[in-house]
Amino acid sequence: MEKGLSILVLLMLAPSPSWLGAAGDQEVDALAAFKGAVADPTNILQSWDTSLVSPCTWFHITCNPGGSVTRIDLGNANLSGALVPELGKLPSLQYLELYNNRLSGGIPDELGNLTGLVSLDLYSNSLAGSIPNSLGKLKSLGYMRLNNNSLNGSIPKSLTEVEALQVLDLSNNNLSGDIPITGSFTKFTNLSFQGNKGLVYAPSPPPPPAAPTPSDSSRSKTGIIAGAVAGGIVLLFFTLALAVFFIGRWGAHARFIDIPGEEEPEVNLGQLKRFSLRELQVATNHFSPKNILGRGGFGKVYKGRLANGALVAVKRLKEEHSHGGELQFHTELKMISLAVHRNLLKLLGFCTTATERLLVYPYMANGSMASRLRATERGEAVPLLGWAVRKKIALGAAKGLAYLHEHCNPKIIHHDMKAANILLEDDFEAVLGDFGLARLMDHRESHVITAVRGTIGHIAPEYLSTGFASDKTDVFGYGITLLELITGQRAFDLARLANSEDIMLLDWVKTLLRERRLEELIDSDIKGDYVEEEVEQLIQIALLCTQVNAADRPKMSRVVGMLEGEGLAERWEQWQRNEMLRATTQPNTPNNILAYQDSASRILEVELSGPR
Repeated sequence: MEKGLSILVLLMLAPSPSWLGAAGDQEVDALAAFKGAVADPTNILQSWDTSLVSPCTWFHITCNPGGSVTRIDLGNANLSGALVPELGKLPSLQYLELYNNRLSGGIPDELGNLTGLVSLDLYSNSLAGSIPNSLGKLKSLGYMRLNNNSLNGSIPKSLTEVEALQVLDLSNNNLSGDIPITGSFTKFTNLSFQGNKGLVYAPSPPPPPAAPTPSDSSRSKTGIIAGAVAGGIVLLFFTLALAVFFIGRWGAHARFIDIPGEEEPEVNLGQLKRFSLRELQVATNHFSPKNILGRGGFGKVYKGRLANGALVAVKRLKEEHSHGGELQFHTELKMISLAVHRNLLKLLGFCTTATERLLVYPYMANGSMASRLRATERGEAVPLLGWAVRKKIALGAAKGLAYLHEHCNPKIIHHDMKAANILLEDDFEAVLGDFGLARLMDHRESHVITAVRGTIGHIAPEYLSTGFASDKTDVFGYGITLLELITGQRAFDLARLANSEDIMLLDWVKTLLRERRLEELIDSDIKGDYVEEEVEQLIQIALLCTQVNAADRPKMSRVVGMLEGEGLAERWEQWQRNEMLRATTQPNTPNNILAYQDSASRILEVELSGPR
């Protein structure tokens, strides 16, 4: 099969999304300009290929169902360089997260064109220059954090006209001039200005002149009254200034207030503990970037230690998932808490406030399957995953997925089956994580591409083309994950292009099988300590799970049986007969979906079942 053929087939089958229009071209150009202006030493932007796919499929980009970019999530990405004016050409952008990088230069005036922006997070960079007055046009802006930069000049008074503003952190810059105390700044907004030596609070207005009177006694009384009024005004503004100052000082360490909603529903969540926000702030050192364990489409995960010494993982859902739907959230949280299985990550508790939704899980000392597969390339001195352990992981993950599909009522579809969501206990027992988030957030906008949620390389073809998800889309994702476990390769990796290889793992595996390069399939970390027959069986299961026709894929309970040695030979033989029949009756052209199989019967009948 020609390189990238599967991508072309899927794109031809998919409906034409809005990003193919002029607005989409504008967004692609804007993001490409940003990529070109920054240095990316960790290659975190490797998927930003304008000639390959839409921006909605790029990592760290979120789109709405219409295909417009709504979020750029590149905090802690080790980027350096400058912000570009083209960022102002993303009309639907709501969240711009570029915090804790090494960005320099100024903040472009053009960011004031992002009228839908809800959160602007540029803190902990090296940005200089003044704060653009144009940011006052962002009437939907609720959170603006520009702290820990080198910004100078005054605070634009236009910001006081942003009524939606809830959090404004300008601390630790080089700002000077008056702190305006008008408009939204007088409301209960989390303001923080400390660390700017040149800032002073706006002076009080002068007292009104005393009206002339015909007698000295009248002038005396008027003077006393005027003095009292002036003194009261001075006292009022002094008190207000002190309040703002201390709120700012306090706000640097406690940005959110844990106040239960007045109409919070009374629900019984059984064994789940309700944590206070303060507990989880203390446990994670105020959600310190140093405690980040990982990040995904739903938010970031932080390592934490509770007051009793227990280690936990705290998932902080993104802000757009934090408003409304409180009753639905609690109802589904209760349902998910009842999904208890040896191979599912247990939910310990939760926290909800007006601005936050957090989920608390046990901490997994062995991390994720993805982190262990990548340990060698990161130079980490940890025990490698041997073949016996990999078989154990494959079986555990399959059992967890089978439970979600066939024993939960209603069934739960994972939506993002991948190595990063398979967590490893102390004995390397696999547990599925994030299985409930797809259900909790299903009514919100998607993570990767238009109405599709998932990760590039794991998305089933019918889900990509129609947006319709089922348990069989999870089966496809499991098959790709199984190939990751065998090969140690990523499901989608542009780096393979450097060696003239397929960027999609499934295509790469089929190419090696066709070219009789089986020894290159096995992860070198296994160091030859594996059983060839068992490797072949797992490859067969993976390819059965990744068939183009969803109806042909086995249920996860059948996959569990095949992993335990039941029914694989019969299923594999039947699959080969079907593929041989299709290959003789259907032309293998790029316009035919069967091309996605790459004449798999001709590959596998020889390579896996024939003589070696």
